[in-house]
Amino acid sequence: MFCILTGNSYNIPICLWILDSYPFTPPICFLKPTANMGISVGKHIDARGRIYLPYLQNWSHPQSMIIGLLKEMITKFEEELPLYSLSSSDAARQSELLSYIAKITEGENNIQSKGDGKKSNGGFNKVTVIGAGDLGLACVLAISAKSVADKVVVLDCSEGSVKGGTMDLEIFALPKVEVSRDFSASADSKVVVLTVNSLGNAESYLDVVQNNVELFRGIIPSVAQYSPHSVLLVASQPVEVMTYVSWKMSGFPKNRVIGIGCNLDSVRFQYIITNQLKTQTSGKNNWIIGEQGENKVTAWSASNSVTSPQGEDLANRNAQQELVNRAMEILKAKGQRSWSVGLSVADLTDSILNDKRKVHSISTMVKGCYNINCEVFLSMPCVLGINGVTEMIKTLDEDSMARKLQSSATSIHDLQQQLKL
Repeated sequence: MFCILTGNSYNIPICLWILDSYPFTPPICFLKPTANMGISVGKHIDARGRIYLPYLQNWSHPQSMIIGLLKEMITKFEEELPLYSLSSSDAARQSELLSYIAKITEGENNIQSKGDGKKSNGGFNKVTVIGAGDLGLACVLAISAKSVADKVVVLDCSEGSVKGGTMDLEIFALPKVEVSRDFSASADSKVVVLTVNSLGNAESYLDVVQNNVELFRGIIPSVAQYSPHSVLLVASQPVEVMTYVSWKMSGFPKNRVIGIGCNLDSVRFQYIITNQLKTQTSGKNNWIIGEQGENKVTAWSASNSVTSPQGEDLANRNAQQELVNRAMEILKAKGQRSWSVGLSVADLTDSILNDKRKVHSISTMVKGCYNINCEVFLSMPCVLGINGVTEMIKTLDEDSMARKLQSSATSIHDLQQQLKL
């Protein structure tokens, strides 16, 4: 790169790391100093030579392009030169830094997390929660209480200075929790939880969802840039649509983009059947699936049988349906408060970080299932591990259930088609 500063010309060596998700996500940019160059740490450059610019943070395909990025680099570097000449005695100190940058540009995954001092593919479990509203803070507190993460970063995306709940987190210095407004603080997270919702002044439901899309447009590319190997866990509403939006904008494989879906309803449903209705099942093979909300569907494993404590046979379908109806009546009285959703998010985060291979009903891509031919996300029982979804569990394939899932898929797809992505 050619820059002019105080009348002098400079050639500044840089390296652009193009991700698989490009052009939807920006490249990761580094200075590539020679052995006789030192890095001038500043607001756009860290000690390892990584470049942070507004153009990268606000990257939006198709408006953003490499040529525009280079133009901004030239402008910023002309204001503040990022490199300086080293004396021969200092040049030897560059070897370790250059070795680090070489590993990055070769695409290795063992980058050390900024400030963590541990390898991101090792035992350091870092979680970022984006959004500092009631739901975001509930997720932070639940994840912290469950002690599944070595560090939790809260990214406050609200306008103005950090305030409210995040200010309280700073005042009381919750262990292992960092509050930030800088996306670079999220670097090398294993799980990124999205809780933000844009209320705005929308006049229609479509406008509300579109506002959320615009909000995600400024978030997802930065998440993908700083944590390209993370699992995205979407709690924003409507969860099925925003999980789809996150998948499209991130360029991540579908197994690493999931929504909270019906996980909370499913574990409540299982608890009600087993503990409040005093029945016993052959494993927790009963689920709430499909679309979160009024259109959710109950599902049973084909091998599931139910008996009462008195040994009465309840395996027939009519008895199962009666049991489901009783459980659903109880479930309807249970609201979904922020703290209860936060507990559900912590449960999912635990399964991912600790590679538990536990089954959860979560929003996942269902194209090809139940004769659904469009790209939509619905809740299905899925095995969850460090790389997200590893397997979808087959439920009892009933015609009525399949029709409900197809109906949900059609309505969600119709809404997605109206969005400007």
